[in-house]
Amino acid sequence: QVQLVESGGGLVQAGGSLRLSCAASGRTSSRAALGWFRQAPGKDRHFVAAVKWTGSSTVYADSVKGRFTISRDNAKNTVYLQMNSLKPEDTAVYYCAADTDPRVSPGTIVSLYEYWGQGTQVTVSS
Repeated sequence: QVQLVESGGGLVQAGGSLRLSCAASGRTSSRAALGWFRQAPGKDRHFVAAVKWTGSSTVYADSVKGRFTISRDNAKNTVYLQMNSLKPEDTAVYYCAADTDPRVSPGTIVSLYEYWGQGTQVTVSS
């Protein structure tokens, strides 16, 4: 079992920044990939960014490239999502997820991730 706890969400004005954190515990694997997904009201959950615990492989959704940065602190078992130049359309519940058996690159599909956090709300006002 892997436990994931997100934090750092909140209300911010358009153009502002937030940093989300995801603390992982339990049977984490050095091979695992950690991803961020988001879900707006009435919409499906969508991929945002992902990183593997080891190596430098990262993947981003086109909608956040150049604005969001995913990073990890292996010593703290924590993955971060730095979000800059936020837009109202970034408003959603953000979820952290773990894929314990990823391919070479982190996956972007919801079904690849076995473990999920409870989510943290991000609201961007215009």
